[in-house]
Amino acid sequence: MQITSIFAPGHTKGSVIFTVENQQLISGDVLFAGSIGRTDLPTGSASQMRKTLRDRILTLPDGLNVLPGHGGQTTIGTERVRNPYLQDDFLDQNGR
Repeated sequence: MQITSIFAPGHTKGSVIFTVENQQLISGDVLFAGSIGRTDLPTGSASQMRKTLRDRILTLPDGLNVLPGHGGQTTIGTERVRNPYLQDDFLDQNGR
């Protein structure tokens, strides 16, 4: 079984996500169906979260099944279309 860890700061400075056999993404508190993890924690960062979403999440294939830390499963393709936090107007914001 191939498991790949991907550094994904934002929710916390040490957040990671995992792909399993290039078929599933264990996203923890980084990505949920229709939402993302909080960034107002002591080591969280909204700007790091936007970078993680843009550079790490949105580069994954649409068919990848997402198993989040909370809520139901989804796919990268579904989130690319439906998740407001994966849209350019959110990702292009400046700030903390």
